Order: sequence, then C-alpha cells, then structure tokens
Amino acid sequence: MPLLSAHELSVSKRDRLLFSKINLSVSAGDLMYIKGPNGAGKTSLLRVLTGLVSPEEGLVTYREQDIVKFRDVFHQKLLYFGHALGVNRSLNALENLHYWCSQHGVHPVETEIYTVLGKLGLVGLEDVTVNHLSAGQQRRVALARFWLKTSADVWILDEPFTALDVQGIALLNKRIVEHLQQGGCVVMTSHQALDVNYPTKELVLEYRI
Repeated sequence: MPLLSAHELSVSKRDRLLFSKINLSVSAGDLMYIKGPNGAGKTSLLRVLTGLVSPEEGLVTYREQDIVKFRDVFHQKLLYFGHALGVNRSLNALENLHYWCSQHGVHPVETEIYTVLGKLGLVGLEDVTVNHLSAGQQRRVALARFWLKTSADVWILDEPFTALDVQGIALLNKRIVEHLQQGGCVVMTSHQALDVNYPTKELVLEYRI
C-alpha cells in the first residue's frame, strides 16, 4: 500500500493551467524528486499534496484514505517544510521549538531538544533571539523539526537546502536517508543537485503557456 498517492490532479493559478492529470505514488522508503522550471507548479503541487490547497480536479490519499476527509490523521503523520520557515524571530531557538512542538502534538523531553540543537551546531545559541541569528542558523532552527517529529512518515519538502552551508546540506541529506531507511517517504523539490546516496524517483513538470 502506498503511503501517499495523487490521482488525476489538475491545478490552475491566475487563470493559467499549471498541470493536468498528474498521478504519483510513493511508498515506504521512496524518495520522489519533483523537477521543472520556475512557474511549472512545483510548489503548488506540494501544497496540494499537503492539503493546504485544493486541486480543481483529482484526489490525494494517505494510505488510501482521502486526506480531506481524514485531515487530522494525515497531519499527524505529515512533516511539511515550505519556503516560509515558520519561526518567530522575536523568540529564541528553544522558545520556537517548544511552541512548534506544542502545536504539532510533539512531546520531547528537554534533553532531546538540546541534543537536536547540538546536532545542528546551535549549542550556545539556544537563548539568542532568532532575529539575531544568521539566515543559515535560522534555517537550522526550523530544521530541528526533522529530528523532533518522529511520528511523521510522510515528508514534503520545498527547497529544504536553501541558505544551508555544505555541512548543513550534508547533515540534512543524512537525516533524509535515515528517514527513508526507517520506512518513511519523501517528496521534495530542490534547485540544487541532489547529493543523496539513495535511489530516486522523478516527476518532471513542464511550464505551460
């Protein structure tokens, strides 16, 4: 049984058809890479797969259940990482992560959060207001979710490597592979060439005039 499936999806934006009759299926251990030029609809497709946007036509299912009808169940098993980091820049890293965890039903012990911050090179910066961190460090605060929400088996990632240095990219690549090897799936886009030592499925979207 696939974890996530899309059936005959069609989406328009500002009266322009982005894509039509898209089908995809990802099972446990699958890494799917969505490719295509700017404006082809990559982000729109990912947002449809999360349930944030409704398609004009088609259906998205999680374990063969409609994600609209079973929204709460699906969102418990979903980790979505979009263009917006979803961090409050007036809070520090610890405050941001505690708030995010409370909003997503994640209940880590305090030591787990510190362990994750250590993995991400943020030790000593836990109490620094996010607004005073570099773009890459802010990105790492948001990336902590990949280690904290272990209940999520479906990861949908939109340009997750943006603003990361070489070390950060390698760290995230490793975490993605761990997730796949543990039976999760990943659907993602990236302007950067993937450097993941793992079999990849591809879906290429074309720009429609």
